[in-house]
Amino acid sequence: MKSNAALLLLAGIFGTGLFLTSCKKDSDKTETTKTLYDSLGGSTMVNDPANPGTMIQQGRLGIRSVVDSTIFVIAADTAINGFFQALLAEVTAGNTSGFEVLSKNLTDFVCVGTGATSYTYGGKSMTAAHDPAQNSRMNGKAANDDFDAFVADLVKGAKKNGLSDQLIGRVGALVETLRTQVVQK
Repeated sequence: MKSNAALLLLAGIFGTGLFLTSCKKDSDKTETTKTLYDSLGGSTMVNDPANPGTMIQQGRLGIRSVVDSTIFVIAADTAINGFFQALLAEVTAGNTSGFEVLSKNLTDFVCVGTGATSYTYGGKSMTAAHDPAQNSRMNGKAANDDFDAFVADLVKGAKKNGLSDQLIGRVGALVETLRTQVVQK
C-alpha cells in the first residue's frame, strides 16, 4: 500500500511537471532554459543562517535546506530509516559529524546534478554509496519500495522548504534517473 501511494505521488509529481511545462507560453521560454540550480536560487550570494558572517549561493542554501529536511524526515520514517542505523545511533549519542558529512555530500551531489558550476562532488558513486559491500554505513540493499519511500520523504522535505510543485517535479525527474543505481535488490 505504501508503495502504491509513493508511486501515485511520484506520478503526480511528474504529471504536474509535464503539465506545467506543456502549458508554458512563448514568453516563458527563459524559465525553461534556466538550469534547475538557477530555478532553485542560483548563484546569488546570501547570508548563510547556519554560519553567521558567511555568504552562500542561494541555490546551495535552498538545496542544503531540502537535503537536511529530507534527512530528518527519513530518520523518522520506519520504512527506510533502518538503512541508516549507524548514522542514527551517532546522532542520538550527540555525534553529528556523520550527519554533517552526509549533508555536505548530498548537497554537493544535488548542486552538481542540478547544474551548479561552482561545486564538485567528490563522494562515492550512487551505486557504491548504496552497496553495503562498498559502504559500511549502509545497512542493506534498497528495493524499489524503499526508493519510492525515499521519494515520498524527499517530497515532504521539499514541501517543508516551500518548493513549488513544478520544482519538486523537476527534482523528482532528476532523482528518478538514479533509481537503477540505488535499487540493488
